[in-house]
Amino acid sequence: MVQVRVLGVALDAARQHIVLLKPLLEDPGVGRVLPVWIGAQEATSILIAVEGQHAPRPLSHDLITTLFGTLGAKVERVDVTRIEDGTFYAELTLATPTGPQVLDSRPSDAIALAVRADAPIWVADEVLEEAGIPAEMVDVESEDSGETTEEKLDEFKRFLEDVDPEDFQG
Repeated sequence: MVQVRVLGVALDAARQHIVLLKPLLEDPGVGRVLPVWIGAQEATSILIAVEGQHAPRPLSHDLITTLFGTLGAKVERVDVTRIEDGTFYAELTLATPTGPQVLDSRPSDAIALAVRADAPIWVADEVLEEAGIPAEMVDVESEDSGETTEEKLDEFKRFLEDVDPEDFQG
């Protein structure tokens, strides 16, 4: 397992949302980034949490976070465990008064909750290897390559134009 951070949320060529996960200890432009396709509502929820903002009314993930707190549970960690036929799978580990609980979860929901709880997000090595893309296609803050930010963004946009979720099917 590799610990990751949310690098950002983007749109692919089909205007589908993806959340980009980057290994925590890697420098910009190095290694791989994992794009995970998510729904528009989950993308909004993740962006709001990453930016430290609050919606005027609680979103579903805010409600779940409040519910966990009321019941004495806390999100301990999120694991993106596998990818099968282009579908990502995740587990949400909760610390509860009765002991740890592991729940099956969509990665988008698990990530939205982890960001709110400041809980670590982990990705199975096999998932990152199978579905990851070269980080230099995404990390526009890298200065070593000599490419401008605009060139890197254009390269990433070209990648997104040609990629489909089905490309990651086993």
